[in-house]
Amino acid sequence: MSMSIWESLAVFAAGIGAGTINTIVGSGTLITFPVLLATGLSPVTANVSNTLGLVPGSLSGAFGYRKELRGQRRRIIRLGAVSLIGGLVGAVLLLTLPPESFDTIVPVLIGLALVLVVLQPRLAAALRRRQEAAGRDGGHPDGGPVLLGGMLAASAYGGYFGAAQGVLYIALMGLLLQDDMQRINAVKNVIAALVNGIAAVFFLFVADFDWTAVLLIAVGSTIGGQIGAKVGRRLPPTALRAVIVVVGTLAIVQLLLR
Repeated sequence: MSMSIWESLAVFAAGIGAGTINTIVGSGTLITFPVLLATGLSPVTANVSNTLGLVPGSLSGAFGYRKELRGQRRRIIRLGAVSLIGGLVGAVLLLTLPPESFDTIVPVLIGLALVLVVLQPRLAAALRRRQEAAGRDGGHPDGGPVLLGGMLAASAYGGYFGAAQGVLYIALMGLLLQDDMQRINAVKNVIAALVNGIAAVFFLFVADFDWTAVLLIAVGSTIGGQIGAKVGRRLPPTALRAVIVVVGTLAIVQLLLR
């Protein structure tokens, strides 16, 4: 379908906003998806077009955080491998399951993620004390099998819809990795790019895209990714958690109302 100039501008602006917020936190899909629906696209076409369009934005955000990615190659490979599997599973689910079966649990997952983000410093400290009392070191440097399983499930959700997948990633890694929030956020951007990428490749073979929407979101989210990297890097951990909670709460509200 063809978009009017105003619809095109709205989609482009939404792409910038989504790229910015995805790099800082996640949930950019909650900006672009409603705008695409408003242009007259069907939900599935809007979803798959959005997924492909946001890939350049995730790559842009990851590049913007390249300094924080140093020394994390092994971690990215381990987490990225399971996330690719999860993303592909989620993409398959999108085209095989009725929307109601997955949408019901989405607000619950986001809410749980927000609780984990808020409590992460206390929970992580308590976990370290318990490990030290048991005579172990600070735990697995890559989070161990618990984090791998959590990232697999979160990536399946990301491949299916993706709203607030970044919140889930940060919550899981913040709890189970002994690292600062900026380095965790950098890894989150790489994982999001991988998951969106594998889902988009799958959709290329089995789904219909609106290529105008893809192009507008791709350009907009690439710009937004650079903006988000500059803004997000300057946020202290407490402020970053506050942004995550605000965005995640808005995500829950929007999902419950749509």
